[in-house]
Amino acid sequence: MIDQSRALFVHFFTATGAVFAMLAMLAAADEQWSMMFLWLVVAFFVDGIDGPLARKYDVRTNAPRFDGVLLDLIIDYLTYVFIPAFALFKSGLLPGWTGWIAIIIITFASAMYFCDGNMKTKDYSFHGFPGCWNMLVIVLFAIQPNFWIILGLVTVLAVAMFLPVKFIHPVRTQRWRTVSLPITLAWTFFAGWAAWVDFHPESWAHWGLVVTSVYLLSAGVIQQIFPGKDGTGL
Repeated sequence: MIDQSRALFVHFFTATGAVFAMLAMLAAADEQWSMMFLWLVVAFFVDGIDGPLARKYDVRTNAPRFDGVLLDLIIDYLTYVFIPAFALFKSGLLPGWTGWIAIIIITFASAMYFCDGNMKTKDYSFHGFPGCWNMLVIVLFAIQPNFWIILGLVTVLAVAMFLPVKFIHPVRTQRWRTVSLPITLAWTFFAGWAAWVDFHPESWAHWGLVVTSVYLLSAGVIQQIFPGKDGTGL
């Protein structure tokens, strides 16, 4: 009975992500971008630890009524895709038609990716860019590049969702996990810091965001170029 209760609690914990998504959306509707990102960072933290908890307490066996994978995907689409796309559109970073192009590309491509049964590789990495638009958009808010650069990044990453390019899962990809996991925690810290100071242009958090984001985006590709001892690239 204790195992079943613990497993059910994990589902409840995962579901809090939907609450944080709603709070983020309410902030976005009022164009309170810093508050929106703070709620998204909280949701990102929940998403990072609910998986290990689910495996530890074997939710598939002890709480099979609720599909934890489906629950996670629903919340991830809200917090990783839908709300960040809305923020990118409403913020003014992409003027006119460029904003429309971006939100269409992001939402459509991500919807197809999230239902891809082959999104995971053998080492539990992602097969293609995993639709982490929340991570991209917060960096864009921090550094505010030219809108052509933003549109180019959105297009390239959307295409990369369907290419045989590997992107690590910082928790489940075992190779380099001793580096990847601390860098992910650092990214979370810098993201919260940047939002907390309302993306002040002199904040060191921006540099931390850029450096950690570059690692998280490129680590999987580097692993493909230089396979491990077992010869695995994908």
